[in-house]
Amino acid sequence: MENRLIVALDVPSLAKAKELIDVLDDAANFYKVGLELFLNTRGEILDYLKTKEKKIFLDLKFHDIPNTVTQAAKWAAGLGVDMFNVHASGGGVMMSTTVETVKNTALNNGFKVPLIIGVTVLTSFDIESFSQVGYKYTIPETVMNLAQLCQKSGLDGVVCSPQEANQIKTVCGQEFMTVCPGVRPRGTLLEDQKRITTPQEAIKMGADYLVVGRPITKSINPNQAAKDIVTEMVTI
Repeated sequence: MENRLIVALDVPSLAKAKELIDVLDDAANFYKVGLELFLNTRGEILDYLKTKEKKIFLDLKFHDIPNTVTQAAKWAAGLGVDMFNVHASGGGVMMSTTVETVKNTALNNGFKVPLIIGVTVLTSFDIESFSQVGYKYTIPETVMNLAQLCQKSGLDGVVCSPQEANQIKTVCGQEFMTVCPGVRPRGTLLEDQKRITTPQEAIKMGADYLVVGRPITKSINPNQAAKDIVTEMVTI
């Protein structure tokens, strides 16, 4: 189960990230690097994670015209990450050309093809805030539409709330990956997350990977916090 926990390195500097990675040690094997840390370290955090033999989820959420995203994805794949994401709302052409370009680039340059996943609906959205941006369908309906588009476009899976994971598995199949943020251990603050579950509930609902940040990174004892989440994941 520790390989299904992705720790979100949502910290402001390389020094803070190194400190956290060293403290977590073997309690975490997979890390998410988002916009803040990637930019603040000019990508150097990826090199450090690789020296520690950790897996990397590059969470930059590419969303632009197809040509721009495919070129960005090509460079992302060349950085040696294990997984990266694009916004599914960028459309089928954007996603399918990204998949094709990344696979061809990997083949021509001799590196492993990273997993490519699509962001469906951010877990910070609730019904009210979602309607404010003009979507006419419900959140579950939109998630399912985008998940099916991701699968049709050749992506390996999606980023979704655990609450939508089971239905995605039912419609898209068990092999279609669900990477789930919005996970909070019992007794922790919700903060800006709206559609949340506990680690145990998320696994039961069909989540393949759990992305957890502040309950670990803001803990007094991050190593133990990570181990407690893994324990909760297996207690099903």
